Amino acid sequence: MSRPRLSFIAQMLLLQLALVVVVAGFGFALISRLLDGQLTNQYEERALSVARSVASDPTLAAAVVADDAEGTVRARAEAARRATRALFVVITDEKGMRLAHPNPDLIGRRVSTDPSAALAGQEVSNLEVGTLGISARGKVPVRAADGTVVGEVSVGFDADDLRRHGLEVMRIVGLYSAGACLLGIIGSLLLARRLRRQTLGLEPHELAELMQEHEAVLHGVGEGVLAVDGTGMVTVCNGEARRLLGLDDALGNRVEALELPARLRKALSVQGSCDNIVAVAGDRVVVASAREVRRERRDLGRVLTVRDRTDLDKLTRELDSVRGLTHALRAQRHEFANRLHTLSGLIQLGHHDEAVQYLQALTAGAGTDPQPDAVRDPFLRSFMAAKAAVAREHGVRLVIGETSWVPTTVLAPTEVTTVLGNLVDNALEAARTGLRMPPSVEVDLLADGADLHIFVVDSGAGVAPELRTLIFRDGVSTHRDEERGLGLAIAAQAARRTGGGIQLADPGGAAHGAVFTAQLRNVLTVGPDGHTTDDPDPDAEVDVAMDVAVEVTVEVAVDVDVAVDVVTEGVRR
Repeated sequence: MSRPRLSFIAQMLLLQLALVVVVAGFGFALISRLLDGQLTNQYEERALSVARSVASDPTLAAAVVADDAEGTVRARAEAARRATRALFVVITDEKGMRLAHPNPDLIGRRVSTDPSAALAGQEVSNLEVGTLGISARGKVPVRAADGTVVGEVSVGFDADDLRRHGLEVMRIVGLYSAGACLLGIIGSLLLARRLRRQTLGLEPHELAELMQEHEAVLHGVGEGVLAVDGTGMVTVCNGEARRLLGLDDALGNRVEALELPARLRKALSVQGSCDNIVAVAGDRVVVASAREVRRERRDLGRVLTVRDRTDLDKLTRELDSVRGLTHALRAQRHEFANRLHTLSGLIQLGHHDEAVQYLQALTAGAGTDPQPDAVRDPFLRSFMAAKAAVAREHGVRLVIGETSWVPTTVLAPTEVTTVLGNLVDNALEAARTGLRMPPSVEVDLLADGADLHIFVVDSGAGVAPELRTLIFRDGVSTHRDEERGLGLAIAAQAARRTGGGIQLADPGGAAHGAVFTAQLRNVLTVGPDGHTTDDPDPDAEVDVAMDVAVEVTVEVAVDVDVAVDVVTEGVRR
């Protein structure tokens, strides 16, 4: 698109200036014409008034009839001319012959203009050219006592006086017109400056291109875009942002009025840029970035881009679960290898009694792991074994409650490990940092048909009163680290996806720390009658365990020999 020689602002300014000048000029011409006509009428009326005043003298009519034998007519005419500063005061008889005139040489001659109308008894006012030049004239008949017209009085004012008066009035009108033009020019300049600021100096074709690009970018990208101006008012919110953040009517509202996660609201209010902000919005995990928008040192607001990370977070947590299980398997492999080596040495040396005692000690110390009769799902057993190994590394005792009972297998391992893992991790952290000794965490798992109920209690200090109603919100944490505060929010999100939820059953007291409960709907297998099966197929359980072991070991183990050893050990068991 070719660029115009003059910018749009310059074109608009020139057009406004031309319009102001034309309007002012037209107004000046119109006022000048009207005032010129009014001044002419005023001078004519003035001439008529003087003529009437002179003609109304009763002695003048007698002197006119007597042909001004005593010079009375000339004296009265001259006195009236001087008193009114008229150009002339001419008095004639009934035939139009001058009896008085400023130029004595013209006395006794007929007037140069037509006196018939005045001698016929009419008053006449006009602008005529006579022996003394152009003048505004008024003619009035002179009547005798019986009303007979015996002559006329003609009074004229010099047209130069009329022009001088008119020019003076036009000068004043011209000053007002020039002032109006100046105000119009100043207003046009201010308007052009404001328009330039409002459009950021862009031309109309550039604005049109930006609008097309704006629509294409906003609705063509797979990311959510939320933009606010310098005052915190939402100006842009595309469909993806509305979907990810659950915003129905965001345009025109302030950021404070939107139901946004605390992390995103903070990103839209602080200075500078923010990257990789992970937040929980409704049932989704999103990652956002915030950028400042400036042009010519002017703050135009901020833009927040939002990407859906729910699926990626799900895969990440699955990988974390696999890594945890692998870590537990490796730890158990080394632990059992050491025990077997010890037992083998005792037997080879003939210390059979010591070997028996050692086996009894091993059997008595196995209570920290999930009991097979209570929790039969291999996934849960392996997961809890991994968490128990992590707990032992941190000096915390993790136990499965005696009331636990899960006789079936898990159908939704991702949701179960997300909820259970976050609750257990938080409980381990609370127990480790708490003052009660020894630090411990108890987990109870209870199946109810296809639903799984989880109870987690720790020996920590409990949940502070100011956090009890906010503990499941994104960004809320008992720690001061700003990067934390996502675990419980994500766990609550995963529980809601199953139709269940998470609650803080007890914030803690003198006997124990916080107690969290979770309900996960339709995450367990059920029998044909809709109830939990009491006797799962052992072969199926072994197959699942082998699948988990093979998958975990092959995908995560670095050493191939270790992978083979773990798989072989699983087959032997």
